[in-house]
Amino acid sequence: MNDDQTLVRAVLAGQSGAFERMVARHQRLVWHLVYRIVQHPEDAREICQDVFLRVHRCLHQYRFESAFSTWIGRIAYTVAMRFMQKKRLPMAEASEDDGDEQPLDRVEDGFDLEASCADAEVMVHMSAAIECLPQIQRTLVTLYHLEEMGIAEIAEITQLPAGTVKNYLFRARQRLKQQLEQRLGELA
Repeated sequence: MNDDQTLVRAVLAGQSGAFERMVARHQRLVWHLVYRIVQHPEDAREICQDVFLRVHRCLHQYRFESAFSTWIGRIAYTVAMRFMQKKRLPMAEASEDDGDEQPLDRVEDGFDLEASCADAEVMVHMSAAIECLPQIQRTLVTLYHLEEMGIAEIAEITQLPAGTVKNYLFRARQRLKQQLEQRLGELA
């Protein structure tokens, strides 16, 4: 039994401090997901609280069929997207070539995002460039590169086909590469 399963069982059993440990373990994931979608700190804090309230209320519904991080990530994503839908803000960029493009088989495109983030100056520019991405791309980049989730897990959280996740990641990486090259000159 993994740590999350033990923790879920402890929360369900009413063990003192178990839910607080669960929040502490998963708050970074929830914050990253929510903030990348709503991009407003006060709204993000409120939504994160709502996510954990929903987790507490619905924890008995978790069936241990997927990783707990996937389950809680799905809740965070859904709550944040509903918030955005209520505000009627666009979720993704409009693109004239979306309809006829084939899903990409790989996300890799020769641009090493992690290596580019190694330098502090580049990291400042990278953070600003990520914030300029369309909402869905920001979210996917955060899950893939910062939370180090796999394509399948991201697809499960966002309920997007894996090919679409790869496509959006590819496009996001291209945009980030272009923005960094413009800001910093040719990357080595």
